[in-house]
Amino acid sequence: MTRPFVPHDLRVPLSGAEYGALAGLTVAVKDCYDIAGERTGIGSPEWLADRAPADVNADAVRRVLDAGAAVVGKTLCDEFMYSITGANAHYGTPLNPRAPDRLPGGSSSGSASAVAGGACDLALGTDTGGSIRVPAAACGLYGLRTTHGRVRMAGIQRMAPSFDSAGWLAAGPGVLRAAGAVLLGGERVPGTIDRLLLARDVLEVVDAPCGQAVSDFLARAGGDLPGAEPVTLSSEGLPEWSECFRVIQAFETWQTFGAWIRAHRPQLGPGIDERMAYASTVEPKTADSARQRSVAVRARLRELLRPGTVVVLPTTPSPAPLLSASAEVVQEFRGRSLLLTCAAGLGGLPQLSVPAGRVESAPVGLSLLGWAGGDEALLDIACKLGRHAGV
Repeated sequence: MTRPFVPHDLRVPLSGAEYGALAGLTVAVKDCYDIAGERTGIGSPEWLADRAPADVNADAVRRVLDAGAAVVGKTLCDEFMYSITGANAHYGTPLNPRAPDRLPGGSSSGSASAVAGGACDLALGTDTGGSIRVPAAACGLYGLRTTHGRVRMAGIQRMAPSFDSAGWLAAGPGVLRAAGAVLLGGERVPGTIDRLLLARDVLEVVDAPCGQAVSDFLARAGGDLPGAEPVTLSSEGLPEWSECFRVIQAFETWQTFGAWIRAHRPQLGPGIDERMAYASTVEPKTADSARQRSVAVRARLRELLRPGTVVVLPTTPSPAPLLSASAEVVQEFRGRSLLLTCAAGLGGLPQLSVPAGRVESAPVGLSLLGWAGGDEALLDIACKLGRHAGV
């Protein structure tokens, strides 16, 4: 197994301000965030070799330093951030400290590994199609994908801008919430969570033990959450939403990286090679059609998730695959996970993953999908739910 930090890691930690909301805490940073004087590699040694050192820190890095945290390292991620498994053909797979025989989840794999292994208190990551939520579930952590646009992306390498959101992971909810006070900007939409919707169409596509873990968690947390009402999230079917997301993501990813890939012809790892090959074939008219369909999905989600309402669902359909799993099993996990994660991307919504318990001796997560701008409400409820969490 591989350590969570990149080979081109910081030579010395970066000290934060003497005082602040994060004083005394240590932070690791996914290698898609710029750090002044360092190169940003996004999981690709050939991309790294072609980069110049960053002139300034990413805005989020500056904020945590100004709040008193020390930045202790840059963490590994999946190549070009285009996966949710945590495996990287060039650098290796970071250890999943809570389930050493399983993948750590990605693409914020090193960030999750560092937190779960106790190498830092907090880790910054990004989430396009599940890259905070999936590793949080796989490693038994708290993780927040923020409302699209609420954290400034200045100095963070983009992938698919329609969906890219910053986020962070922590072993406990208090640290997770403290980071929110430092990093969240934009429009806050306050509300008290007084309506809980249980996504029954999601439960239909997850393994029964994961669904049971959610039910057990809700039973334990009954005093801190309203009673769950069943709801069908997608009238068209989750595969339609997932495909809509996949097409837009692929088109935008190729717009971001395609010219460089064509010019440099890097040796892409398994899975990434096939996804980039597909991305290169998505025509503008195909992407436009998917974007038109996504407008109705976004409207549906925004209408359903008004302030005070959250949807509860398993974060992933199963525990993370074993390290020994075949490529077919890993691909199935990725495809099924996207059925669960695509709603937040299409709706531009925040989603919190909390440790729900264990299935097959491995961590699984429960997620709360919130209303746009309701990030603080999710962070607050995480602190209440922490007493019921299980890793």
